[in-house]
Amino acid sequence: MANPFATATYVLAAHLPRQLPADTVREVAFAGRSNAGKSTALNALCHQNRLAKTSKTPGRTQQLVYFEVKPGKYLVDLPGYGYAKVPEELRAHWQQFINKYFETRASLAGLVIVMDVRHPLREYDLQMLSFAKARGLPAHCLLTKSDKLGRGEQAKILLGVRKQLLADFGDAVSAQIYSGDTKLGVDEARAVVARWLEL
Repeated sequence: MANPFATATYVLAAHLPRQLPADTVREVAFAGRSNAGKSTALNALCHQNRLAKTSKTPGRTQQLVYFEVKPGKYLVDLPGYGYAKVPEELRAHWQQFINKYFETRASLAGLVIVMDVRHPLREYDLQMLSFAKARGLPAHCLLTKSDKLGRGEQAKILLGVRKQLLADFGDAVSAQIYSGDTKLGVDEARAVVARWLEL
């Protein structure tokens, strides 16, 4: 099957609500702790090495970065949370901007939460999932960097994560093992996001 995300291109980085595309499109947002492998996950999904900028320095994504997949269909890379060494004023601005984005953005069709398989479901991850639940949005968790663990360990962690998600959020949140480096689980993730974007 052809990859519907292979043609994704960078279109804009928004620091203010007025810079966002008109709220009549369809988009899926990617969120995660700084250094959880969000940019690598996005690049693997789109089968492009340099679409989302990866960095050894956590917290480099400091705006809402939009990638257009097809006209009116977008992937949105959100600022990493919980790590970025930025001035308090800027952090407060992001928080306000992102809260408003989640509360009011009609174009948002789903949320992908990227988390390091070795440190899943931290406080901020659960907060993001609560945002999705409050809005009635579907959410999907990518347990990244899974190539760092053996298959038995991967399966055990995935089972535990799915159990907790079911208890806290019902069946509105799904989870899978993922590795941007080895491409493990990439087809599964593509299918979820493509469905949400109605590709």
